[in-house]
Amino acid sequence: MTRPPAGRPCWTSSAPDPTAPSGTEPASPPRVRGVLEADVTVVGAGLAGLSTAYYLADRDPSLDILVVDAEGPAAGGSGRGTGLLGPRVGPSVDQAIRRFGPDTARRMYTASVEAVERVVDLCARLGVATPPRTGEQLVATRTSDGLAALARQAAAYRELGLDVPVLSAADIHDRLDVSYHAGLLYRAATLDPAGLTGALARACAAKGVRLLGNSPLLGLMPGQSAAETHLAFPGGTVRTRKAVLAVNAAAGSLGLKVGTVLPLLVHAVATAPLSAEAQDALGGRTGCALIDAHPLAPYFRLSHDGRLVLGGGRPLLAPVTDDSGSAAVWIRLEERLRGLHPALAEVEVTHRWAGQIGMTTDGLPVVGPLADHPDVWYVGGCCGHGLAMSVAHGAHVARALTDGAPDLLPWHRSRAPRLPLPAPVKPLLRAALGLMERGARRAA
Repeated sequence: MTRPPAGRPCWTSSAPDPTAPSGTEPASPPRVRGVLEADVTVVGAGLAGLSTAYYLADRDPSLDILVVDAEGPAAGGSGRGTGLLGPRVGPSVDQAIRRFGPDTARRMYTASVEAVERVVDLCARLGVATPPRTGEQLVATRTSDGLAALARQAAAYRELGLDVPVLSAADIHDRLDVSYHAGLLYRAATLDPAGLTGALARACAAKGVRLLGNSPLLGLMPGQSAAETHLAFPGGTVRTRKAVLAVNAAAGSLGLKVGTVLPLLVHAVATAPLSAEAQDALGGRTGCALIDAHPLAPYFRLSHDGRLVLGGGRPLLAPVTDDSGSAAVWIRLEERLRGLHPALAEVEVTHRWAGQIGMTTDGLPVVGPLADHPDVWYVGGCCGHGLAMSVAHGAHVARALTDGAPDLLPWHRSRAPRLPLPAPVKPLLRAALGLMERGARRAA
């Protein structure tokens, strides 16, 4: 039996239902029952699905929009991230230039910067209870390989005329009391992802969007006419003119022909609130978050209440049958946390959690209509960069459904490359993830 992701993020400990207004009892969303109809049905009440519904209702208030989730808003990855809001989509900028050319690489990076700005503006527009903290995001390294990789990226940014400063070890130390050799500096923010998702759900409801939950999608079938699709759920069926499947890595289990979107379980821990001195040393003064340049090395940021949130380590290939793998990852993350700074040597780790992301084999998301169902769109595969890009994807899909296709970027496509995953291949993938993690530990 597949178990749900373990643990609970620090920002949801006292608020199990992010859609419930402050001071009210959480309510379970009603299920799909019988036969329902809608102009547009969005499956998935995470950031991608709710932002799609929100922008659709904004662009065309006459639409009858229905959002259905297997559980409820923010129950999946959108409520279980670490809250780093930074500019990145697809491969590193130097690889993007080689694969797509300089013009497209520049547009890709600019789109990710605009996605960050969109989320910050949206939080202000929705009145999110804990607003984002704007600041800096530092991608740094301690290894010679990392220095070479960051040097290539810095040269690529200069080639494209983009302003991404290079920081020395001393520059980094001015911001964070940690030892890194060099880094690249981005304008970014941090926020409570579950808080934003819940605010989006409330805003959708205020616009007349119907929200249903506890209804996992079983499949889709053609309707009685070419302009209708039937979505099957345990308690009933939805007849809809258009559908948006914001189901991320569940695409494989649903048999959607969108290529391979690997379901990976990623992990995080959070400490008790730190002392004022420790907060100042770890980014409290500048709002700086740090991401190690090695793919599986930990990254960290401070929460709004002064906790250190640290994520990374070896991802697990879902589904998982027990929590033993997660327990091992959490132990290693805590070891890394203890060694990050002397002020963290004895601090209590109060929260441990995991959440699922969708990874594609080429590093690009998939946002587009299904090849065999042109009125059904899929959104997913953000490869760990979904906080900003999911909201941007919702806006893109809403515009495409109301005004036609906007300008296209490499991830506006119907499918990712397909990787056959017969049973014998999965242990090899798990072994490869383990080798990557050991490399990250040696780099540290």
